[in-house]
Amino acid sequence: MNFPNIEAERARLGYSKVEFAEKLGVETKTYYNWIKGVNPIPSDKLILLSKICNASIDYLLGIKKRAL
Repeated sequence: MNFPNIEAERARLGYSKVEFAEKLGVETKTYYNWIKGVNPIPSDKLILLSKICNASIDYLLGIKKRAL
């Protein structure tokens, strides 16, 4: 499973993939593997993603559309 909403939010916020991985406290390769669906995203990192992006976890994972 891919997570295009996470990538869209990263781009919207103006972070490079390297900067975003650093903000999440992980290696860039780890971030790439999450986005590609190779490895699951740990719950603590999902919470952090939600806070950084000011978006719900459901939206970031593609379960719901972003509320306006």
